[in-house]
Amino acid sequence: MIRPTLPSALRTALDAKLESLPRDDIAARAGQISKTYRNSGNSRAIASPADALAYALVRMPATYAAVTACLNALVEARPGFAPDSLLDVGAGPGTASWAAAGNFVSLKNFMLLDINAALQKLALDLGREHSRLSAMTCRRDAGALDEVEPADLVIASYLIGEVGENERRTLAEHLWTKTRDTLLVVEPGTPAGYARIIELRSDLIAKGAHVAAPCPHDQPCPLLAPDWCHFAQRLPRLRAHIQLKGAELPFEDEKFSYVVLTREPPAKRFARVLAPPAVGKVEVAAKLCTADGVEIAKVPRRDKTAYANARRWRWGDAPTK
Repeated sequence: MIRPTLPSALRTALDAKLESLPRDDIAARAGQISKTYRNSGNSRAIASPADALAYALVRMPATYAAVTACLNALVEARPGFAPDSLLDVGAGPGTASWAAAGNFVSLKNFMLLDINAALQKLALDLGREHSRLSAMTCRRDAGALDEVEPADLVIASYLIGEVGENERRTLAEHLWTKTRDTLLVVEPGTPAGYARIIELRSDLIAKGAHVAAPCPHDQPCPLLAPDWCHFAQRLPRLRAHIQLKGAELPFEDEKFSYVVLTREPPAKRFARVLAPPAVGKVEVAAKLCTADGVEIAKVPRRDKTAYANARRWRWGDAPTK
């Protein structure tokens, strides 16, 4: 399993870019960008190198942690998967590409798509600090997704919420068309983010896709509103991150929803822990998504081996391990 913290080379590169800039200005830019994202869900507020850096310092750690958690689940479901090429759609500063490069040493070809010029330049600058990402290709023209070659692994992280409702199905189809093997889509862990994931999941299963994670089946999601499927990844905050956000805690929990879709059905599927387990002296109780639907698994303490194993279950885990 890859750790959810930014690689040291990436942290060093971000810190170096911050050194020559006033922290108050970057903090103000970060606050304005966050406000714009909350109100409109797009990157219009990122118009300069300083804006792009502010965004990266505030969002890269959490996005990296979430994507890494999803890729860890992918590796667990498909331990032999060794992609050669990556297509990072809506790449921003290249966060998902860094996460994928860390998970798959087999990756050699990186294509990043993003229409924001400032974010694309930052992605290229940061990529020079990585032996394989230094050869990445970036495009930001509107027709790039139609024109690029399919890739073994396609990632769209925190992207589909940025397009209009009428455009999402078309985008989903384009993502799947460009997927030679595996597609990962990540969205915020909100009811709205989950709804977007479920819609895309349903549309692409109808086109022949199979779910590798987090679901242990290709059937409709068994959860009923107001419940929704999402997970959380805890990550340490960098010093600059704490300063820019005015945070008090040295960590944060990034909540996300995701789906991994493959061309071929996975050889093995795992149940998934859907919420933090309740660990008691008598038993461990965990809410699981299984091939037969949602169930509450109860592991009694008298079964010492199983109980000890269940005590290690975490939200988002496949509980067979």
